[in-house]
Amino acid sequence: MHMTIGQLAAFADVNVETVRYYQRRGLLPVPVRPEGGVRRYGAEDTARLGFIRRAQATGFSLAEIAQLLAANGHGACAHTLALTEARLVDVRSRLAALQQLERDLSALVMECRQAPAGTCCPTLDRLGENTEACALPTQRRSAAPSASARP
Repeated sequence: MHMTIGQLAAFADVNVETVRYYQRRGLLPVPVRPEGGVRRYGAEDTARLGFIRRAQATGFSLAEIAQLLAANGHGACAHTLALTEARLVDVRSRLAALQQLERDLSALVMECRQAPAGTCCPTLDRLGENTEACALPTQRRSAAPSASARP
């Protein structure tokens, strides 16, 4: 199976520029161009591009993918284990942050649902966007002299 860069990109569901970018990063080899011909990609290139895409979907960075591609021999498993464990720690940290965000947003939703009509928006207050607008009417009321205080 020999294909052009366009066919390889289409097969892997990526853009041709993505294939070229992977080549510039050293993740994919650049095949030799025959004199007067077009570069051809084979099954190894397809498999390698598939590996890169699956590794990206798993959350590995391109730098980590380069390390995974370079790993071989007896120490390969220990090295890939370390990379995979680091990725797992990162995912767990991001999950914890997302769970906290979910709790914060749920609290805002409840505050907004319970806010009396005509009052300031709790979400805007919390985000700091509505502070002046909400404070203004209160400031005006307290700053304005009362009718009984006039001479």
